[in-house]
Amino acid sequence: MAAADELAFHEFEEASDLLAETPDAATTSGSNQLTPQGHVAVAVDSGGSYGAEEEVEESDRTALLQEEKQQPGFWTFGYYQSFFDVDTSQVLDRIRGSLLPRPGHNFVRHHLRNGPDLYGPFWICATLAFVLAITGNLTLVLAQRRDPSIHYSPQFHKVTVAGVTIYCYVWLVPLALWAFLRWRKGVRERMGPYTFLETVCVYGYSLFVFIPTVILWLIPVPWLQWLFGGLALALSAASLVFTLWPVVREDTRLVAAVLLSTVVLLHALLAVGCKTSRRRLQLEPTPPRNAQPKGVSLSGPA
Repeated sequence: MAAADELAFHEFEEASDLLAETPDAATTSGSNQLTPQGHVAVAVDSGGSYGAEEEVEESDRTALLQEEKQQPGFWTFGYYQSFFDVDTSQVLDRIRGSLLPRPGHNFVRHHLRNGPDLYGPFWICATLAFVLAITGNLTLVLAQRRDPSIHYSPQFHKVTVAGVTIYCYVWLVPLALWAFLRWRKGVRERMGPYTFLETVCVYGYSLFVFIPTVILWLIPVPWLQWLFGGLALALSAASLVFTLWPVVREDTRLVAAVLLSTVVLLHALLAVGCKTSRRRLQLEPTPPRNAQPKGVSLSGPA
């Protein structure tokens, strides 16, 4: 039987001294940590590892914030890459929205959803320019079959003229419209104009209806061609008016009427220009290569 003094509680002096020196220390006890003399090993933790973890987390958070704040400059490719980040379903949905305008249906709110793109407008303008040039050359070929005196030669410069005209229209007109609405916002506080990119996107998609219309202009019936052109102009202009109306209705009636009338008039001038450019191409055939110049006689002197 053990002696009474062996069963009595013994105060471990070494552990007490260590705890007194380091109040934040933690004591651990285990069979593998017992010294041969039976003393309890004391694990001293000064809190250094916990502070290191906090520093790592803080540095990671700072790095993430810096990555979010760093935006590529406008002179880099990455800045414009986000404007072309759109899939096929979104482009088709926006094309359908431009082809089927209706009152109360806002193209920006229902189709763009704060995500305007330049992919659709860029290719719509390029396709329209090529279609204008190709159909104009086809019209000249068909005219040659009816009149053998007409000599056909490809009019490649029409692609450049059509492309420059369409791209200038899609960029300069929205720029002027956006600047005017920004100026009117300072006059009328309740007005909330669209961004410049949204305005360009609306104008670009509104031109899609002219692509099938230009192809239908190959039908050699003048009144039918003007009918197709009028329907395309009505759909395209209605898409612009219904989109701009929620913005301009907060302004005075005079300013709203003048602004919408100007938008429709410029759109009509573009449509008429597309129609007359094809007609001019048809009416200005290139003379045959073996044609004799006027005022020059091939016979010898008398």
